[in-house]
Amino acid sequence: MRKKNKNIVFEKVLISDYAAEGKSLARVDGKVVFVEHAVPGDVVDIRIGRNKKDWAEGFVTAWHTYSPDRVDPFCSHFGVCGGCRWQMLPYEKQLLYKQKQVADNLERIGRIKLPPIQPILGAASATRYRNKMEYTFSNRRFLLPGELNDPDISSARNVAGFHARGLFDKVVDIDTCYLQEEPTNGLRHAIKDFALENGFSFYDIKQHQGWLRTLQLRVCTTGEVMANMVFGYEDAKNRTRLLDHVLERFPELTTLLYTINDKRNDSLTDLAPRIYHGKGYVIEKLEDLCFKIGPKSFFQTNTRQGERLYQVTREFAALTGRETVYDLYCGTGSIGLFVSRLAGKIIGVELIPEAIEDARENATLNGIRHAEFLAGDVTDICNDAFFATHGRPDVIITDPPRAGMHEKLVGKILEMEAPTVVYVSCNPATQARDLNLLDGKYEVTQIRPVDMFPHTHHIENVVQLKLRHPISPE
Repeated sequence: MRKKNKNIVFEKVLISDYAAEGKSLARVDGKVVFVEHAVPGDVVDIRIGRNKKDWAEGFVTAWHTYSPDRVDPFCSHFGVCGGCRWQMLPYEKQLLYKQKQVADNLERIGRIKLPPIQPILGAASATRYRNKMEYTFSNRRFLLPGELNDPDISSARNVAGFHARGLFDKVVDIDTCYLQEEPTNGLRHAIKDFALENGFSFYDIKQHQGWLRTLQLRVCTTGEVMANMVFGYEDAKNRTRLLDHVLERFPELTTLLYTINDKRNDSLTDLAPRIYHGKGYVIEKLEDLCFKIGPKSFFQTNTRQGERLYQVTREFAALTGRETVYDLYCGTGSIGLFVSRLAGKIIGVELIPEAIEDARENATLNGIRHAEFLAGDVTDICNDAFFATHGRPDVIITDPPRAGMHEKLVGKILEMEAPTVVYVSCNPATQARDLNLLDGKYEVTQIRPVDMFPHTHHIENVVQLKLRHPISPE
């Protein structure tokens, strides 16, 4: 170890393991050091940033030996755009570390008795798996490290791509993205080229000026394709020219919309996308169920793996055709509808009213009449009067956001005493915390991770819980 300019540098350190959130770790003199962009097996020099008594964070300043597990990233934008941060790892190694992440979180944070964790369900395709993408148009290009001191290269350039990691005002000009099927790249390039040829302005996020803002694309396994072009202000003449050009070049677009967004943020929640061509939505399928997806609808981003995630959920629900299933955080109803054919009744509860409207439409679309969806907070809705009307749950399925379940909801689940709970999580750390809270009445009986996002550190995990002392039926 040496000190230079008051910075601590550890030299020739072996990266020994994967930690979490895309970081690897090394151990130096009893201190755990978390490092990004390194792979277990690398031997590197590490400059320390944050430095605590028992742990530190650092970044690699030099590589001495590369891990034998390393592979060449397939994308030319690797390490710049902020996505697909694990491309330097073979996919089978990614799955190994994700399985380990689930085990570490459940054991370290949950601190409860666990059954053996079933093998992670990996994706059949590790590229072009996303059905939804959003690209940003900007007049400020992110400069690569080798371009920073070149006086002939300026960041003042119109680009279309993704925000550079950690920078809200700089966008990486993307040539080819491998996350979504075509026409994703062709469409983005066509809009950008037409805009440059015609002198259309690209958005300046700092000045809150410019016309072209974002492009949202949904490419479904059914073959339907939806694009929503977001403009900073209305310019009917040029908007028509651009959208007509898009339709002429890409006849495979089944729906084309546009949205006028004069706010500073990119959220569509309070905006009204307008139909320019087509029906205004697309249809996606999970098994033989159809789901209507509009420009503001939530749907699992990886259709094929979403289907497998729901199959594990249905298996863990262990339905016989008679059960009343409560689907909490039901969103647009996709999980509840997916398991509905094996249930006696589905009761979906979701805080967002627009999502409940989507859920009801999807139930109607599939002829499912024994599903009811209600908007509101489950801790307020699920009272004695509610149980008298709908019946107590035999199975609870809960799929909360990354923050996990509110403690009041955990208390409500403990109060309801459903014989089976299936907990679907996109964050095993908060899931582990909630499992610890449920441990007073429930034991974990099955666990299976599902990889929804190859080349990222994100992981979904499904847990089955059984009531320790089921209440006797009345």
